Amino acid sequence: MRSDTIFDELETPAVLLDETRLMENLRAMQYLADRHGVALRPHAKTHKSLEIGRRQIGLGASGVTVATVDEALVFTAGGFKSITVARPVVSPSKWDRLLAAAKDRSVAVRVVTDSREGIQVAGERAAVHGYIVGLFLKIDVGLHRCGLLPEDPRVVELAGMIHDHADLDFRGILSHAGHAYGSKSRAEAVRVAEEERRTLIAVRDALRADGLPVTEVSVGATPAVLATDCFDGITEIRPGNYVFLDLLPVRVGVASLDDVALSVLATVISKNETYFVTDTGSKTLTSDTGVHGMTGNQGFGLAYPERGFLETACEMIVEKVSEEHGMVRRNGFDLPIGAKIRVVPVHSCPVANLARSYVVLTPDGIESWQVDAAGGSR
Repeated sequence: MRSDTIFDELETPAVLLDETRLMENLRAMQYLADRHGVALRPHAKTHKSLEIGRRQIGLGASGVTVATVDEALVFTAGGFKSITVARPVVSPSKWDRLLAAAKDRSVAVRVVTDSREGIQVAGERAAVHGYIVGLFLKIDVGLHRCGLLPEDPRVVELAGMIHDHADLDFRGILSHAGHAYGSKSRAEAVRVAEEERRTLIAVRDALRADGLPVTEVSVGATPAVLATDCFDGITEIRPGNYVFLDLLPVRVGVASLDDVALSVLATVISKNETYFVTDTGSKTLTSDTGVHGMTGNQGFGLAYPERGFLETACEMIVEKVSEEHGMVRRNGFDLPIGAKIRVVPVHSCPVANLARSYVVLTPDGIESWQVDAAGGSR
């Protein structure tokens, strides 16, 4: 078994990944999908790792979801055969890069859209490349980011436009209830998930009544997926954060601190009466205290002395961060200069994106896994 003294040898900051907890999270989500008869297409923007993605596929995932074309290219080169880009792509040059790679490696590409312009450029580039592209119509179920409102008459119009295009394949409808992260309780997350489900089923039925086939009904957002037991009418789930988890789903009540697989190791480099000053600032922890503008009261993470990790009596808060420094309120503790502190981040996804590798804690020691798509934003 791994000895805690291994942390003494690690240079910091280091993004730690507990392999046992990771695999428990992966298996639990695949079991949930299998039990409810829905496909699992995890959002790889959380981990950006070919190793983790391959483990997800090995457990039964139908493919992966990504946020950007650059992420799609990494997973295409990594041998993944079915990829959904869950953000509209409207740049011809991005379509050209994506479709050239997909055609070369025989990858099924699926992309979301919510505009006539997006459909037009997708159809034009698909025709140039001689490649059929699957398109989903994005439905806004309450986050008010991308997507068409359910009652928007353009839903039927644009779905028909995709369906009638020779080089496009209308796959169905897709949503992201990201506002579930703002839920104050599990029950509230259940309500968000059920509203999302009912909204999509109503849109599906309206499209079918117009003679348009709706093969897939896809939902995302880890808190909503973990909170609900009703997936009637849903064909696919796309959670991402579940692989690591963090303080956001813990706050919602759909996970516990013991489920969190990712933490950050820091070193106390200075101290004063109020704070331990660590070598782990916003360039590691990020300055993100939530998603979609939804913040909590846990600063930039919960911190623990390395040998008191997750012990309530040892809990401290990372109250401030600058680029290379983290300010951890001492909370009555005294630690020596050079002591190690482990931080559970508020939001694990941007922490992973800023890293270049994970220090993976296995039952037998440590390994290093690359963050293959780190920093990709195009």
